[in-house]
Amino acid sequence: MFIKTVYIFFSTLLSVLLYVKGIHISHSLVKVSVKAGKSISIPCLYEFQYKNHVKYLCEGYDWTFCRYAVKTNEADPSGKYSISDDKKLKVFTVTINQLAHKNTDYWCALDITNGQDYGQYFQLSVTRGTPSVFVDHQTITGYIGESITIRCHHSNSGEMKWCRLGRSCVTGSSGSIDGAAVTAHMRDPNVFTVTMSGLRSKDSGWYWCAKGDIQIPVYLNVTQKPITTSFDPRILIIPLSVFIWIVIVVLFIWFILRHSKYY
Repeated sequence: MFIKTVYIFFSTLLSVLLYVKGIHISHSLVKVSVKAGKSISIPCLYEFQYKNHVKYLCEGYDWTFCRYAVKTNEADPSGKYSISDDKKLKVFTVTINQLAHKNTDYWCALDITNGQDYGQYFQLSVTRGTPSVFVDHQTITGYIGESITIRCHHSNSGEMKWCRLGRSCVTGSSGSIDGAAVTAHMRDPNVFTVTMSGLRSKDSGWYWCAKGDIQIPVYLNVTQKPITTSFDPRILIIPLSVFIWIVIVVLFIWFILRHSKYY
């Protein structure tokens, strides 16, 4: 465990050095909690100049000996892994299905042509019980001009955070991320609730909530609220009243005419 911790430290240090050189991947996620048998999606942020490079997921805590899991230019026939690349947001997303306890150490990686590949380490904390930090839905939809609320369930201690991938974080009861107002509270036991107000389309993207050293990524999709037409039964009152009145008149006339034949 000590050797692994030291390795992760130096891997992180290497990533920082690569960042200074301008060649890096940064997803800001280090340790993600998930339940065994479930799926998890992990976003990996990269720089613009690498948008056309092949991205891949590498399995194993040793970067030198990690194994290819899935690449953006090759589908995984087993269906265990999938990967997608959003070149506009400069994020590629890897999804790992049917997680088991052996699935713990991975790298988001870039294939560098005529050079050494680069990767950013993350760890999955896979448990048979309830994860240390989890959300009800990893993908949520909000509407422009409105608010969205995310409930982050947790069972561990530590600082509460709500962050945007590769951007800033809110660590207190209020703040803002890229101009969007954020409030947070912990009124419910083992739940911290985050509300983002005045949503704009540019607020779409990956976020993550954390409690202590455990994190969970959340994708927020901000869109126009669909226009719905609701039926108001009151609009039928006048035409229905007219119809009933006509029926009464017709029946009255029919009654008069029918009885007039006998006189």
